[in-house]
Amino acid sequence: MKAAVLVAPMQFELRDVPVPECGASDVLIKVERCGICGTDLHIYHGNYSSDRLPLIPGHEFSGTIAEVGSAVKGLKVGQAVTADINLGCRSCFYCRKNEILNCTQMVQLGIHVNGGMAEYVRVPAYAVVPLPAAMPVEEGAMVEPLSCIVRAFRKGHLRLAESVLVIGAGPIGQMHMQLAVRAGAAPVIVVEPNEQRARLAKELGADMVVTDPAQLEATVRGATNGRGVDVAIESVGSTELYEKAFTLIRPGGRVIAFGLAKPGHTFRISALDFVLREQGVQGSVAGMGDDMHEAATLLGYRRVNVTPFLTTIYRLDDVQAAFKRLAEDRNVLKIQLQVA
Repeated sequence: MKAAVLVAPMQFELRDVPVPECGASDVLIKVERCGICGTDLHIYHGNYSSDRLPLIPGHEFSGTIAEVGSAVKGLKVGQAVTADINLGCRSCFYCRKNEILNCTQMVQLGIHVNGGMAEYVRVPAYAVVPLPAAMPVEEGAMVEPLSCIVRAFRKGHLRLAESVLVIGAGPIGQMHMQLAVRAGAAPVIVVEPNEQRARLAKELGADMVVTDPAQLEATVRGATNGRGVDVAIESVGSTELYEKAFTLIRPGGRVIAFGLAKPGHTFRISALDFVLREQGVQGSVAGMGDDMHEAATLLGYRRVNVTPFLTTIYRLDDVQAAFKRLAEDRNVLKIQLQVA
């Protein structure tokens, strides 16, 4: 099968590799679409999971079942699916709590082991997520990123009428914003200096969009009677923006830490202020387990609009150009690879 293999940072090779063998409890998926996200860019630049190279990346994929193992029940050849990429031991303390990233045996498809930037990918049957009927295959590849937002909202305990600030309006920030609006948050404020992304955030439902960082604090204070927002979601991965987020939440407010910073980067907050103001912080990064199924349901019922993220498509053969463009062109929100 054809596969895009990242052999070194910023260096892909298209290779003909064996089709993965489908074990008794596995499913072989014929990949049709595979998205490129910020995590993939971190891997591409050598900032994350570089010890796993050479690697077939790709964790936002969808396709159809090509083969089912002899022990697999409830799944069939030809069925449209995606997959939960987080594979743990399924029996430890953390797996039982659906905190699979903390399992000592955890691996992620496309991050630690070969993923979806190939014609076929092997997945344990328990991790397969059927797609709703009539869902376009390109939308199916958005289930995984949306599941990450679902998990962040669950861990962040967002409540009705809470004010929310979303920092960054890339695809992840746009989905954070949309889900906050759908969940009944008010007002929902987005800060994004890129004019095109800012306009899209407004079109997709943000109550306020700030493009000039110098105006951000005044906008937040003005919208919250001077208090600061209940929840700030950092979706960029900038230590400077993390520190700024803590200055924009109210006493008793909280920060959802979502954006991946570079290894070794840290942010500083006043421990005294953090305690006296009774503020909180919650990290969240990957959707898993039921987060995936809930994300598929939300997309199936069009609760989140992902159409703006599906306009830039590259062939698998052009994977190197696709990564280069996404890394350099801020006007491109997202790129999907057409595999099949």
